[in-house]
Amino acid sequence: MTVSIGLLFPDLLGTYGDSGNAAILAARLRWRGIDSEVLTVRSGDPVPVGCQIYVVGGGEDLPQSQAARQLGAGRDGGPLRQAVDAGAVVLAVCAGQQILGLTFTGPDGRPAPGVGLLDCTTVPGAGARMVGEVVVEPDDDLGLPVLTGYENHAGVTRLGPGARPVGRVRAGSGNGGGSGVDGVRVGKVFGTYLHGPVLARNPALADLLLSWAVGALDPLDDRESEDLRAERLRAVAPARRRRRSGVRWRSGVRWRSGVRWQ
Repeated sequence: MTVSIGLLFPDLLGTYGDSGNAAILAARLRWRGIDSEVLTVRSGDPVPVGCQIYVVGGGEDLPQSQAARQLGAGRDGGPLRQAVDAGAVVLAVCAGQQILGLTFTGPDGRPAPGVGLLDCTTVPGAGARMVGEVVVEPDDDLGLPVLTGYENHAGVTRLGPGARPVGRVRAGSGNGGGSGVDGVRVGKVFGTYLHGPVLARNPALADLLLSWAVGALDPLDDRESEDLRAERLRAVAPARRRRRSGVRWRSGVRWRSGVRWQ
């Protein structure tokens, strides 16, 4: 058996290194003696419908809209929808999550049609851009440990009744808008705002997605990856403590309520 992993439009949606998610999936299959191939689909290439797993990354507004059109946004069908209907798994990160929803914000600032695989809409956020480390406590049914990642987006994603979040945000913004959650899940389509790449930071999530495609997997020695995850969690903890205490930092100087501390 050879598992096909479709890496969709890395030339459009490759701003944050999310293409590395495809490499992680292929490596974790190889380490278990399972053959795989990564099919890189660039802008203008036809999207294959026979892959078992698809990876969609993050990008800027105009490339995001171009990718949505090529995936069949605004009309029934489309190659990715056909693949999902046949049982394919999809990981969509940031802009990828947005375009797989019902609508997202186009480069002109108006709603643009998404692919419709996720029951969510994305609108412009009212506040500052959401940038920084994120910690997410996954919903119990996923059976995952705490997830870490990095976010950089201005959009707020709102879930519809047909979608579930990945989990509750313990640090960072996730979907934004005060929702307190990150991500969107519908069937085997998994969206999140976590960059990193997210599967390098969270190997248990990589194995969950792989198990949806190929079934039960033998365990791997993930001590190095777990050390990285623990390091990221430790790095976020001091920032959370400062926010709870009302302390913020400017160029190494502590401030509270506008008063400089010596």
